[in-house]
Amino acid sequence: MATVAFIGLGVMGYPMAGHLLRAGHAVTVFNRSPARARQWQQEYAGAVASTPCDAARGAEFVMTCVGNDDDLRAVLLGGEGAFAGMSAGAVLIDHTTASAGVAREMAVLAAERELGFLDAPVSGGQAGAENGMLTVMVGGEPAFYQRAEPIIASYARMSRLMGPVGSGQLTKMVNQICIGGLLQGLSEALHFAQCAGLDGLAAMEVISKGAAQSWQLENRHQSMLAGKFDFGFAVDWMRKDLGMVLDEARRNGAQLPVTALVDQFYADVQAMGGARWDTSSLIARLKTPN
Repeated sequence: MATVAFIGLGVMGYPMAGHLLRAGHAVTVFNRSPARARQWQQEYAGAVASTPCDAARGAEFVMTCVGNDDDLRAVLLGGEGAFAGMSAGAVLIDHTTASAGVAREMAVLAAERELGFLDAPVSGGQAGAENGMLTVMVGGEPAFYQRAEPIIASYARMSRLMGPVGSGQLTKMVNQICIGGLLQGLSEALHFAQCAGLDGLAAMEVISKGAAQSWQLENRHQSMLAGKFDFGFAVDWMRKDLGMVLDEARRNGAQLPVTALVDQFYADVQAMGGARWDTSSLIARLKTPN
């Protein structure tokens, strides 16, 4: 078993760190809100550190799961950052959904300290984290990934090395492109069904057995029809992710007209007061009749 630090106990990191401890690893956590770290400690009986540096000291693997590029820099760099506490040979596994650029930047700084670095964003949402069923997309050197894979397996049903550093983040962008397009299509389909006088639930049950089947259809159509969005992956987070996607597309020349349009639709949802609604709330802007 390994000595592990986990930095960032949000809706994803909190259960992920718990799975590590339950798998038998020695886990020390850090969270910017000390109350959240104490709550985790009471539930799982792991150790709590007062800084990222202290959490990382002596750890073979350090996991981060924070909000964005700036948050990642804040917990890794400086005298109290995780890099300052890590020993040569340790591996940093970053589960933040961040830019490919910051992944490459942190990998260079890690290498200067003789540390390994893997960018490893996840998919599966809060339920996937709680159930230990996440999909993990990884970028980095194969030797570091081979060491980290058994640790990642504590909370993942699927993990794959996609290429050099940055490849994990780029793969997560592919994931978000798909989700945005699927949810807009599902929103329009449900809206059309209602306007046509069909039973939306019955229509989804029928088409879910054919080529239109998807995770989003199976897991979101009922709450979308009911107009319930107070759960799941927030619109604010999706807009952050799609912003990175569109920035990357401008760099690599990819044409993403639908993604750009869906991003603007999410801006409409934010303007409606839905910043913290689940991403399936795209249907709300279509004014689905009762």
